[in-house]
Formats: sequence, C-alpha cells, structure tokens
Amino acid sequence: METYKNDELRGLRIGDEAKDEKIITKEDVQTFANVTGDHNPVHLDEDYAKDTMFKKCIAHGMLSAGLISKVIGTQLPGYGTIYLGQTLNFKKPVYIGDTITTVVSIQKINPEKRLLILDTYCKNQKDKVVLEGEATVMLPE
Repeated sequence: METYKNDELRGLRIGDEAKDEKIITKEDVQTFANVTGDHNPVHLDEDYAKDTMFKKCIAHGMLSAGLISKVIGTQLPGYGTIYLGQTLNFKKPVYIGDTITTVVSIQKINPEKRLLILDTYCKNQKDKVVLEGEATVMLPE
C-alpha cells in the first residue's frame, strides 16, 4: 500500500490518533470466558494461577485486542469501519485491576481503495506496552 502523506480521506490524515482507557475487572474476564468458552484456569482460578509464571490471574490476551476494535469502530476511523486484518504481539500480561490505555493511529492511507493501515497498541498504568500490532481497515462509502 502506498503512503499518501498529503491526501485526505473523510478528513482523516496520517498521524491522527485516538485513545481509550478501561480498567480490567474480574467480571470482564469472566464475561469474556463465558462468551468465548475459553475457561483456561490461568484466567479464572487464583489457586491455579499462583503456581504459574504470572503468580495471579491474567486477562485473556484477546480481551485486550478487543479494546482495539472498540477504538477503531467508535472513534478512529469510527462507525461503519470494516476490520480487514490485525497483527498482534502480546508483550506483557494484563492483570485484573490494570488500567489499559488503547491507542490507534493512522500510519498509511490509500484513498482509491478506502483503506487505512493503523498502528495499534495497549499499555498499562505503568506505561508498559502490553500489546502492539497493526490493523488494516476499510472505510464505508
């Protein structure tokens, strides 16, 4: 995909950024487990988790990834955006009680195809990146 540094599409420009913040709760983790069927005890069983490398329960990695989807679908680029792809690199665990800040920014724009390449990452309250990747999305007509 070619990068268009000066072209605009729906008023969007390279470097535009959106953020959102969420505290991860035990209820979030339980709900995610129930919806997906992923009842891995590292997420739900404190006794099990204390004997793992994490020492306590961690949130599902895809729960954090879902926070990226929220920003893309509601803020940048926003409503009607079609998610075409996403790379994900899980860097650090997310624990119950962590405050996760999700950041999405426009890296490339292809106005002819209405495609954007977005830098995506989540960081915790200690400013440590817990998840990073790149999304490809299509804007609605």
